[in-house]
Amino acid sequence: MKENMKEQLKSRKDIPIELTWDLSSIYATEEAMYQDAEKVKTLCDHIVKNYKGKLDTPQIINACLDDLREVNRLLILVGYYCDLAVSVDYYDTHNQERNEAIASMSAEISSSLSFIDNELAAQEDAVIQEAMESSAENRQYLQNVLRAKPHMLHPETERALAALSRTIQAPYQIYNMAKLADMKFESFLADGKAYPLGYSLFEDNYEYEENTAVRRSAFAAFSAKIREYENVTAAAYNTQVQTEKTLASLRGFDSVIDSLLFGQKVSRELYDRQIDLITEKLAPHMRRYARLLKKIHKLDHMTFADLKIAVDPEYDPKVTIGESREYIEKGLSVLGEEYVAMIQEAYHDRWIDFAQNQGKSTGGFCASPYGKNSFILLSWNERMSNVFTLAHELGHAGHFKSCNSSQSIFDTEVSNYFVEAPSTMNELLMAHYLLKTNPDPRFRRWVLSCMISNTYYHNFVTHLMEAAYQREVYKIVDAGGSVNAEILTRLMKETLQAFWGTDVEISDDAAHTWMRQPHYYMGLYSYTYSAGLTIATQVCRRIEKEGQCAVDDWKKVLAAGSTLDPVGLAKLAGIDITTDKPLLDTIAYIGEIIDEIEKLTNV
Repeated sequence: MKENMKEQLKSRKDIPIELTWDLSSIYATEEAMYQDAEKVKTLCDHIVKNYKGKLDTPQIINACLDDLREVNRLLILVGYYCDLAVSVDYYDTHNQERNEAIASMSAEISSSLSFIDNELAAQEDAVIQEAMESSAENRQYLQNVLRAKPHMLHPETERALAALSRTIQAPYQIYNMAKLADMKFESFLADGKAYPLGYSLFEDNYEYEENTAVRRSAFAAFSAKIREYENVTAAAYNTQVQTEKTLASLRGFDSVIDSLLFGQKVSRELYDRQIDLITEKLAPHMRRYARLLKKIHKLDHMTFADLKIAVDPEYDPKVTIGESREYIEKGLSVLGEEYVAMIQEAYHDRWIDFAQNQGKSTGGFCASPYGKNSFILLSWNERMSNVFTLAHELGHAGHFKSCNSSQSIFDTEVSNYFVEAPSTMNELLMAHYLLKTNPDPRFRRWVLSCMISNTYYHNFVTHLMEAAYQREVYKIVDAGGSVNAEILTRLMKETLQAFWGTDVEISDDAAHTWMRQPHYYMGLYSYTYSAGLTIATQVCRRIEKEGQCAVDDWKKVLAAGSTLDPVGLAKLAGIDITTDKPLLDTIAYIGEIIDEIEKLTNV
């Protein structure tokens, strides 16, 4: 067992500062944040006074949107400053109260300014077109207004919905509070020994534990605890999807799925293809991988709790934070000196929160407030998987550093369908770099298995199964039904069984993994990981074959922001995602990696 698993997680106040991120790069003090909060209120009043009922000429329209860009900038800064503080310590009541106050202020401002889109939508298209032609910074915003025009509601309804935004987002808050603040895990027993347990301890450590008794006991104890909260979690999720259904119907969409895909600028065809092709074509490869793990570890049977163990755990070296920097700088150096400089800055200037502490959000994410550096959350446990996770999140940082510096704030809301491509690209570049550093067959097998167990398993299996399950939930809701804990557990179990067949035992504990994913509260997000990785795989292979010209194309994509839709962004990278070919090629590539792992295992 790793040393850090023998102790309970520390409180946030006991974490060394060098392991935490530095939010002072957003605001040096809380007082400075509140000063900007007052500024945004004043600017909101100015916009209402000077533009409400007057958006009838291109000049006035653009003047209003110029001010709106500043409102958005300030709201992003104060919002991130408060929300990021909460994400690392859900036990801190001061931060919770401050975050709630700023979120309420943001909702009030959104409600006050909801007249803008409604008045713009009421104008003749020719007026909007003229405004678009005279302002590059506002062009995309106006284009989106025209696109959304058929789905806009009465101005007073839009104002009320904006005012209720915090209430509409309540299910996600309830989910997080239950998961990160209320759940208290007791120690569990394995082989006569007691081991501490927590959300991050389980997901970041025990899921990868080589000792089968410890791993399976941890899974059973973890599942028993989260199951105690299954009804409140199901109620929160049902409220989420019912709200989405109501909003979709009000706005004239045929289904919740169509409504959520509208914002992503993606067709139903692309969405369904991603889920259906992977479920059908990848399953045989991954079942083969599961059988290989069973053979290597001499397991009596293969369970869901065994799927994340390493092919060669004895060869999985511990990696310090300092060593991770060297790996990542060299692995991503193909992207150029400026990119490497960003990585160095991220370590030096504390963009990254490495700590493991009580009340901290699980998993990892990257937040990139406009005009500031990024902030990356993860829980460091000295595994190579952490290196891949950090490279992944730095992919988001590099993406938004490029598009934020190249585009208007209105042109940085990149579609979820594409947003995971730069991050997963970095994971692949890291793996390809490692393959070149050592010719030893055992090392090669280890790197290839990292690609499967980290990059492809996480994005093409874990998140894809979530997406397939989520689609079934929306089918029920679109048909006028609702969901509860029993239904959600059944749907997840059926989804996992359809993919893994008889090669992996799917228990009721495995079926409760529906409780663990926050992406369900973010629209159709889960499927986009495999979509992004499909693009990343094809671009990475281009870079391997074509070199700098492919890198240059990729840099253009990173800078483009949301000025192109996902199809356009992929095309700029040299990939046609309107056909099955990129996805089928990627699935075949995964199969080839598993083939080689098998051959290297049997040598």
